[in-house]
Amino acid sequence: MPISRKILTPVAAVPVIFAVFTMFFWSWIIEPEKIKGTKHVLHLAKTIPLPGVGPESLDFDPNGEGPYVGVTDGRILKWRGEELGWVDFAYTSPRRENCSTNEVVPSCGRPLGLSFHKKTGDLYICDGYFGVMKVGPEGGLAELVVDEVDGQKVMFANQMDIDEEEDVFYFNDSSDKYHFGEVFYVYVSGEKTGRVIRYDMKTKEAKVIMDKLHFPNGLTLSKDGSFVVTCEAGTFTIHRIWVKGPKAGTNEIFSKIPGAMDNIRRTPTGDFWVALHCKISLFTRVSFLHPVVGQFLIKTLKMDTMIHLTNGGKPHGVAVKVSGETGEILEIVEDTEGTTMKYVSEVYERDDGKIWFGSVFWPAVWVLDASVVYDRK
Repeated sequence: MPISRKILTPVAAVPVIFAVFTMFFWSWIIEPEKIKGTKHVLHLAKTIPLPGVGPESLDFDPNGEGPYVGVTDGRILKWRGEELGWVDFAYTSPRRENCSTNEVVPSCGRPLGLSFHKKTGDLYICDGYFGVMKVGPEGGLAELVVDEVDGQKVMFANQMDIDEEEDVFYFNDSSDKYHFGEVFYVYVSGEKTGRVIRYDMKTKEAKVIMDKLHFPNGLTLSKDGSFVVTCEAGTFTIHRIWVKGPKAGTNEIFSKIPGAMDNIRRTPTGDFWVALHCKISLFTRVSFLHPVVGQFLIKTLKMDTMIHLTNGGKPHGVAVKVSGETGEILEIVEDTEGTTMKYVSEVYERDDGKIWFGSVFWPAVWVLDASVVYDRK
């Protein structure tokens, strides 16, 4: 008996030691890392509530009207100003009877990245279930453009950009295995099932130009159209893929970003704004040590818990601006306490001096004077 007691006591003590360690160090484990040189200005933005949840992406039509946003229940909404507010513009599925404003219903679709074709007025939509779709200037039911490449289904179309001179567009299929509903599994599991696709609108041919990516989330073209940048959220890396010129067909690391990236948008001057779902923490670093760790967490924890932990228990707003030439970080802006912005998914700077922000989980968009960002030191 004394022998077994000696053997069991240390084993029995392990849970106790772990519990004590967690109690004292938990906040340190999940607390987001501080970013040097950040500007705490995002809390100054104006909030525009939505009759829906999750305006993940924004765009403006060729007449400058909008923004247009996609929400959880599959609708595309258009902002008509303070007096008229938001109006329904389009939707990606005719099956509307069971659609929920709070939860994603696969049959209703989930519009993510939005891009207007400025010449035609067509709105192109990356739907997280159906593929890439488009709807005409009058709105209504969107039609399918592409949902397959190289004989493989497009599972998780995420963000896209259009080269109107070449009549092609590029988009991310964040996973060739999972739909939007498994977004956190794609992110944490470590599986490299994402790819970047080029689609020729004349020949209707789709081609993979980069694959084996760990959750490629945002994507946009450079100002001259010579390269595409894609945000590999699972590695905090932005890749540059050359599509024109002597380097065409090659790719390289363009930038490293201190957080979980969502969409990326080109600014009027040719730089890029990157939206961060959250900053890096010890918890996220450990989660990405090995796919086995991430897969264990997915099996053990609920998605809401995972979101809570990766945000450090405090949803917040972060965005990073990088040089369109070198990938160097130029600006970092935050709402550290999440008093105004949470779960930022896209940053859209316009040439009228306004910067718009979307959110993949929140029922609002925000708008901020660019001067607030650039005048602060």
